[in-house]
Amino acid sequence: MRPEAAARQGLRKSFKIMLGAYPTNGDEDLMRTEDIRSIILGARPEKLVFPVPSLDHADHVVRTALAGHVKLAADHLLNKEMVGALKETVGNVIRQLNLEFNRGRYAKPRERGVLIRARSYEVLIQIALNLFGVESRRIGFSEEEVSGTLDSIAQTLDRWERLERKEYGGAPIAKTVIGELISDMKKVMSKYYRAPGSMVAKMAESIERGLKDDGLMSSFLAAARKEIQGNIYYRMTIEGMCKFGNDYAIGLRPLRHLGFVQVSTNPVLAAIAYDDDPSLWEGFKGESLCKDFRTVVKEHPEWLEGPEKYGDEITMQATELSIFPNLAVFRPIAVASNLYHGMISYQINPNVADSREGSLKDALQIYSDAQEFLKRYDEYLLWGYSPKIGRGRPNLVLKVAANTPAAIDITADLESLGIGTNNTVTFSVPQETTLILAKMKGRAMAVRQGIHPSTVYETTMGGRLDDHLREVQAESLLRRALERVKDKKEALRDLAEKLGAWEEARRAPSVDEMIRTVCSRRYLRPMTKEPFIDLLTRTRVI
Repeated sequence: MRPEAAARQGLRKSFKIMLGAYPTNGDEDLMRTEDIRSIILGARPEKLVFPVPSLDHADHVVRTALAGHVKLAADHLLNKEMVGALKETVGNVIRQLNLEFNRGRYAKPRERGVLIRARSYEVLIQIALNLFGVESRRIGFSEEEVSGTLDSIAQTLDRWERLERKEYGGAPIAKTVIGELISDMKKVMSKYYRAPGSMVAKMAESIERGLKDDGLMSSFLAAARKEIQGNIYYRMTIEGMCKFGNDYAIGLRPLRHLGFVQVSTNPVLAAIAYDDDPSLWEGFKGESLCKDFRTVVKEHPEWLEGPEKYGDEITMQATELSIFPNLAVFRPIAVASNLYHGMISYQINPNVADSREGSLKDALQIYSDAQEFLKRYDEYLLWGYSPKIGRGRPNLVLKVAANTPAAIDITADLESLGIGTNNTVTFSVPQETTLILAKMKGRAMAVRQGIHPSTVYETTMGGRLDDHLREVQAESLLRRALERVKDKKEALRDLAEKLGAWEEARRAPSVDEMIRTVCSRRYLRPMTKEPFIDLLTRTRVI
């Protein structure tokens, strides 16, 4: 081909690309759906730049989202100073993301274009979920402002999906983004199941059933809105009937949308969270300013050489890494309420609960670690807002077990430093009254120093006592049943297998320990489980 003809053909092809006649990703062949899914699911957030280089709030949201920190980007808008400016700011976000979404067709490498589009989809979805939820009311956005913003988001997401379908004949990026959001919700209590199961997982299943293949984004938004605003917790919250908290370590963002204002956790719950969501080992995808556990282990080679010597330290680090993302989840409402809402309860090492010095050392380390994490997190969450808004102070209260007299002094000491407490293992009014007085003493000292106190808690643990009594009763019934069978071990093994307890029970050193394991609340809750009732009826215990 002569040079002039080749040039003309190249020019014609260029015009056709511009007009959409050729595949618009800059190559003759489109990426396979499997490749697109692999790119999105395998991507990790980019390292954030400090100091923050943003120009304005819209630029900040776009930069942060396209770096992979989409939840942080969406939560940046949950600030009282954004009231009255939300619709315009989100409009500017959409304008910039429209540009990036369309440029993504030509991005090199092509993987970058896929991620630009996926992150653009997700940040608008996360903003919409925040506005569906109670958060928008806590911040103070008007119904008109929220409605107008949601209309803009819905129009944009629908337009992007139609553009994607035109290019691919489907919407693999949109489908993967929505699928991953639903998958994350389904993880909650997926491994450590307790009847009736996780509400968050059931919400995910309901949203999934509401999806329409020919309109993924619009159907997802409609289904999510229905699940959030039709939920009993949402309704009770907006009616001012009650305040709710949760006792776990993952799946909290959907609960924040429903109006939940606090979460409590401990090392046991943290361990369960690692089972439900193994990605915690590699770092939390959404708020990845948190370190991942593998990196922390590499920083402490002595742990691998003698883990039994560092049990408390390892447990503290693993628990911190599982709950720090929860500090981030509740951070916007904590900041907006001046630490009245959005508090995370963290358990001080129970092995030092009877030691004033040991507990204070543990507590101060935890609190300092949380503060260092939140100082960096707040640089992005609160960028561009008034410097009068405090940065870094943890939305954290420390759980002080009240089973020893040392709890009185520990509570007062922490409160005097402006560190809120949550007294646990409390069963009686005199016990609680004594600890409340210790709280008041410490808080008075803090106020005299000019320290604004945070919300604090007193946890009545009658339920824990009920659990203990239930387990004792179950053990008594099981022993009576075993006395009436010929092969006690075989009958116990059969019951353990049916209850899913055999893996743990078989390692028990004695029959008594096996009975305790089988009758624990983990495996026998409620006591009316069919295998247990069947054994009791066959042996005529009941």
